[in-house]
Amino acid sequence: MATDAPQIRTTGPAVLDDIDREIIALLHENARIPNVELAHAVGVSPSTCLARVRSLRERGVIVRYTAEIDPAALGFTLQALVSVRIRPGARHLMEQISDELRREPEVAQLFFLGGTEDFLIHVRVRDSDHVRQFVLKNLSANPAVALTETNLVFEHHTALSAGLRAVL
Repeated sequence: MATDAPQIRTTGPAVLDDIDREIIALLHENARIPNVELAHAVGVSPSTCLARVRSLRERGVIVRYTAEIDPAALGFTLQALVSVRIRPGARHLMEQISDELRREPEVAQLFFLGGTEDFLIHVRVRDSDHVRQFVLKNLSANPAVALTETNLVFEHHTALSAGLRAVL
């Protein structure tokens, strides 16, 4: 279950110091770390740490906290990336198509792209028949869709906080 942060927009990149960056990296690694442990790890008092986390949320740096779920544990043993190209005369429908796709339970991630393809959809499904049904129902049957290409995912890695620290 996600806890959404206040929707406050910043006018540019947030100004972060080394402590903020360390807090972000540690929360990215484990969003359930107790504040006392987080404060100790970054070398500040618990009250200062809590104020910094609150500030990061209010400035829109921390958007939400989530639990990472193993899709295979829920029966979704196959992942695929589906590229979608919209017909030139149907580009005005892209927002509607995007909204519809985001509501589908199989969609783990949806990317709106610049380039040859318009969307890249990361889906989690039970098996190859499930991905086929997803494509047929949600894409091929849509007259606005010109082309789809499905690629199966053999391995999927997410960024770890060590990698995040390198870019902070």
